[in-house]
Amino acid sequence: MVASSNALAGQVALVTGAGNELGIGFAIAAALAAAGADVVVSSTTDRILNRASELQALGVRSLGVVGDLMQPGVADDLVRATIEFGGRLDICVNNAGMIAVGGTVTAAPVDETTDQRWHDGIERSLTTCFAVTRAAIAVMRERSYGRIINIGSTSGSLQAFTGDVAYHAAKAGMQGLTRAAALEVASIGITVNAVAPGWIKSGSQPQGEHKAGTLTPMRRSGTPAEVAVAVRFLADPMASYITGQLLVIDGGNSLPEDRGWQP
Repeated sequence: MVASSNALAGQVALVTGAGNELGIGFAIAAALAAAGADVVVSSTTDRILNRASELQALGVRSLGVVGDLMQPGVADDLVRATIEFGGRLDICVNNAGMIAVGGTVTAAPVDETTDQRWHDGIERSLTTCFAVTRAAIAVMRERSYGRIINIGSTSGSLQAFTGDVAYHAAKAGMQGLTRAAALEVASIGITVNAVAPGWIKSGSQPQGEHKAGTLTPMRRSGTPAEVAVAVRFLADPMASYITGQLLVIDGGNSLPEDRGWQP
């Protein structure tokens, strides 16, 4: 069987971290909307209101919510706003986790990583994911249905780069969170999965990551749309027997042992 283009009609999706018009979050929101879902998008800045307006201009019923998920209670408020908007929550995509617009992070080795930097990295990527997941599951239980998709990374889960141990620990932790939550709610119709993008040409991709993308087996970075199609698949009602899994989207970058490999 093949999923229909309107398979998500009547459903309500929440996508966090969707403020960048060229980013993964907004590409996911657009893909879910194209499949028929009403979409709530969130970000730490009011640029998310522009993203919601762009979806509305395409005929999508959409709501933009501004909120810093690192602040206590904001995740609960976001899910509450989604319920007030759509009356239900079927799909929750945890994409938030990058530093807010205007913020900066400098590389630091393990022995120079301060407590504050560590806690900030864990809170930004892992705790925010946990808080939204907890709030989403609480309301999904009422209907015994839901799709939760966590946007992790190959960093931490499969590979690493130097200078940010907190980020890697948080992204690896998302995989553990995904599996544990999936086990708890599998019997009540809620699935919890994760995707792990590699080098992705988003609106915020630095030059160094662009170069790294050219060294993958596919010789290019991926696109936000190529991540979004995987999320769209996991969000489908027909993906009901897939849970606790990690879907890697990295153009084969994690495959070769020999980094001198040539096609």
